[in-house]
Amino acid sequence: MAANGLTIVSGLALGVDGAAHEGALLGHAGQGLATIAIVGTGLDRVYPRQHRDLAHRIAQNGLILSEYPLGTPPLAPNFPRRNRLISGLSQATLVVEAALQSGSLITAKQALEQGRDVMAIPGSIHSTQSKGCHALIKHGAKLVESAQDVLEELRTPAPLTQQTLDLSTDGMTTGPRPKSQEDKAEQSLLRALGHDPVSLDALQARCGWPTAQLQAQLLELELMGQVGRLPGGLFQRIGSA
Repeated sequence: MAANGLTIVSGLALGVDGAAHEGALLGHAGQGLATIAIVGTGLDRVYPRQHRDLAHRIAQNGLILSEYPLGTPPLAPNFPRRNRLISGLSQATLVVEAALQSGSLITAKQALEQGRDVMAIPGSIHSTQSKGCHALIKHGAKLVESAQDVLEELRTPAPLTQQTLDLSTDGMTTGPRPKSQEDKAEQSLLRALGHDPVSLDALQARCGWPTAQLQAQLLELELMGQVGRLPGGLFQRIGSA
């Protein structure tokens, strides 16, 4: 997934969290952030200590985020609380292993409440660490057997079609800019959105755009504050702009 330009978000914990960060750093395509670690301590603390080297490599090739002030120790309540940030920053949450009572299922529930996709990897019917994943799949989570399943579900465009924002001062202009094809596409999509919540499929039926183009344009409008993402995978136009 990292080789296809996706940024992997996880929690720097032992187990699959660490493996996810390691895999993202290993497969990083060289553009954008390789991985984001959401931690439950202050940014001047590394927990667990075994991941000190990993944390430094993430800081060099990705991002480490915390909502807690410097000096905050690894307090138990902080870790399930930070999971809402992991799901909220992500387009989809993939549950690799989970017992029926686990923090992973809390994260999956938060992802659903935030309108994000939930996916799960099945396992042995005899494993307690698979029962949570099986429960998610029974309730509609995407069954994942390979990275390709994730890419197809997200309808990820090829990396070469993704555009990088020019944040340099050389790219800034003053005064009104001419109406470009991109501006016209934005206005066309805003008209298609109307002012009521609408699903991606319904919006695609209205405008007839390819899925990858539609998702990319919606993300652009989200970043501009003109479109909001609602629970249940719905989108809504914000304001009259």
